Amino acid sequence: MAKELLKGNIAIAEAAIRAGLEAYFGYPITPQTELLEWMSKRMPELGRIFLQAESELAAINMVYGAACTGARVMSSSSSPGVSLMMEGLSYIAGTEVPMVLVDVMRGGPGLGNIAPSQGDYFQMVHGGGHGDYYPIALAPASVQEAIDLTVLSFDLAEKYRSIVFVLADGSIGQMMEPAELPEMRPMKKEYPAWATRGAQGRPRNILTSIYVDAEDEEQTNLRLLRRWKEIETNEVRYRAYYLDDAEIVVVGFGTAGRVALSAVRTARAQGIPVGLLRPITLRPFPTQQIRELAKQAQSFLVVEMNGGQMLDDVRLAVAGQAPVDFYGRMGGVVPMSEEIEREIQRLAHNPVPLYADVRQAWMQRLLQTKTKGAW
Repeated sequence: MAKELLKGNIAIAEAAIRAGLEAYFGYPITPQTELLEWMSKRMPELGRIFLQAESELAAINMVYGAACTGARVMSSSSSPGVSLMMEGLSYIAGTEVPMVLVDVMRGGPGLGNIAPSQGDYFQMVHGGGHGDYYPIALAPASVQEAIDLTVLSFDLAEKYRSIVFVLADGSIGQMMEPAELPEMRPMKKEYPAWATRGAQGRPRNILTSIYVDAEDEEQTNLRLLRRWKEIETNEVRYRAYYLDDAEIVVVGFGTAGRVALSAVRTARAQGIPVGLLRPITLRPFPTQQIRELAKQAQSFLVVEMNGGQMLDDVRLAVAGQAPVDFYGRMGGVVPMSEEIEREIQRLAHNPVPLYADVRQAWMQRLLQTKTKGAW
């Protein structure tokens, strides 16, 4: 199929539809509302289920019910709306039913603003509700990648009976780029044996997240953990740029990783041996790949549109083999390529000590700045 100019939110919605989405439940919130609007038009046209719930809390519980039937279901929201879904997400994880949630992240905390941010990393990658479980988290850096990862998310959700998050910051949701949509997949004709679709000629299926006996709950948690170890083995995804000879390794995801690539290319043109690793799966995290890079790299620079939420994951992966520095913009501010290039130049000429408090140093530089915009 030919490429067409697509807005990120609409591209994600149409990709989900073409991946065989059977039911969508959501609530409007900027900057993802176009996604819901597209669903409200397309899903009824195709004879599929669209329902705008009275709240995000209601929407996620509708998803829970539909997911128990084995159908392909999803919701979408933005940062404070996703916060309201946390209890429902934990119930879905505990019941071991597949679903997809798209989070088009905005500035926070609190109501914040509608500008692009990556402040949901803690919430989505290390959170997602109470209890021990491990959602898959995918982070696109372009409209095309958002399409591809949305299609993939449904396949992964069903393969592992898991929640899959697509974390697209507001820039990805709102930007327009040439991209190619997939062919329309045929709708499901068969459903998994565990699904609750009416017990005719077989025992009833009972799906629950309630395990009153502690040992039964532990066995459920162990089953989830074994499944997660399989995911860690098979589903790590990332993009590598100029890493063969890199002495400085930049790590960034989504829009921050995309901007960092421009800075890396400029710095390399100036003779600095720098490369970029852009995680696509934030969970499972490319820990082993970063650990291998730490054997050759003299330093790492983590770039994020938050206050350093992925920073600790990179530190854990590096495991003290090299210094890890940080550069971030918060509250919906998107870093410019020139800012990241300056940080690369600084590291090239003045590497940080191995165990420096880089978050504190970064905060001090930020607080010393009296003007808005770039430092």
